[in-house]
Amino acid sequence: MVLVNFAHPLTEEQLHQLEALTGRKVERVIAIDAQIDPQEPLAQQVVRMVDQVGFTAKEWQTLPLLIVLPSLNYSAGVLLAELHGRMGYFPSIVRLRPVAGVIPPRFEVAEVINLQAVRDAARARRSRI
Repeated sequence: MVLVNFAHPLTEEQLHQLEALTGRKVERVIAIDAQIDPQEPLAQQVVRMVDQVGFTAKEWQTLPLLIVLPSLNYSAGVLLAELHGRMGYFPSIVRLRPVAGVIPPRFEVAEVINLQAVRDAARARRSRI
């Protein structure tokens, strides 16, 4: 599995947690700087971020990918739209959470969220309304 990280660097422990949760080995981590210039249009900046990953159209559609979203909510929203356009579906994402009661602050993997499954379930609920 390839992990595309648009957030803070992940620790070895977090990578092991991801492997345990997914049952797959993290073969490669691609770290992308997700800092944005608030004075410039966001969508163009996100396209440049995603271009930095370096995947071909086929790789976006076929590689087993896991995404760590940037913390900035606007960037995350635009990134998901861009990824959906390139992949043809919503990716699975990693959610981290703070570890309670530790100093200095530390984060652990809380869950892997299959956004396409979330979308599909919401679509089913839409038909019942």
